[in-house]
Amino acid sequence: MHALEAELQARRPGQRFLPRPFDVRRESEVFAAVAEMMRAFGGIDLLVTSAGVGIMDFLDRLDPAEGIVGQIETNLTGTILLTRAVLPRMIERRAGTILLVGSLAGLVAMPTYSIYAATKFGLVGFAEALRREVGIWGIHVALFLPGTVDTTLAAASIARRRTGLRTPRPLVLSAAQVGEAIADLAERPRAVLLLPRRMRPVIWLVRRLRLPFDWIVERFFVRRERADEMGATRSVAAGGRPSERP
Repeated sequence: MHALEAELQARRPGQRFLPRPFDVRRESEVFAAVAEMMRAFGGIDLLVTSAGVGIMDFLDRLDPAEGIVGQIETNLTGTILLTRAVLPRMIERRAGTILLVGSLAGLVAMPTYSIYAATKFGLVGFAEALRREVGIWGIHVALFLPGTVDTTLAAASIARRRTGLRTPRPLVLSAAQVGEAIADLAERPRAVLLLPRRMRPVIWLVRRLRLPFDWIVERFFVRRERADEMGATRSVAAGGRPSERP
């Protein structure tokens, strides 16, 4: 944290920074962090929620504690708790911006993304309802939905794919692009910002051609990823012994 503070001071001389780590899953830590910010700065003008984890796998393979509960608590519950902690201060001032960082997985859910997508779909609904709740107080709610970003999030999960499928490089956002988009959205809040923009027609097509898309995903991804297990299941059904997975 000291290194981060020094870096920020070097980039913005004369401004005050107060980096503090806390666990968004723990309500006591969330409220303590917000209280500390209030004491230090007297108010909160902007909240950006971006804490998240990505553990992608088929549901029956996910660890219940980390893969299911942990993802939901971090990606969705943590965001809600943090927003709830900040909101009364913004209502008092009749001003503020809440910027929620979601994902395109909140619009289209893919295999192995069941829990991750559930948290992001939940975030879309949360943002929509919250925006309509707090507008009367002069508070803006903006939702940012980026596609794949060039970070280590979910890298281990994706590396295990048998098919080797990856997001095409032209569709991968850099961390700098995401940072610039968030800064722009903070200055000019709007309901939803989706990036990369070229994904908009893709999402439109997927939603309207659900059955063909489902077939393609099953044929070229799911069946290939689970080929060993499907073979073992057929062997057992035929009275043989299941083959061992590598």
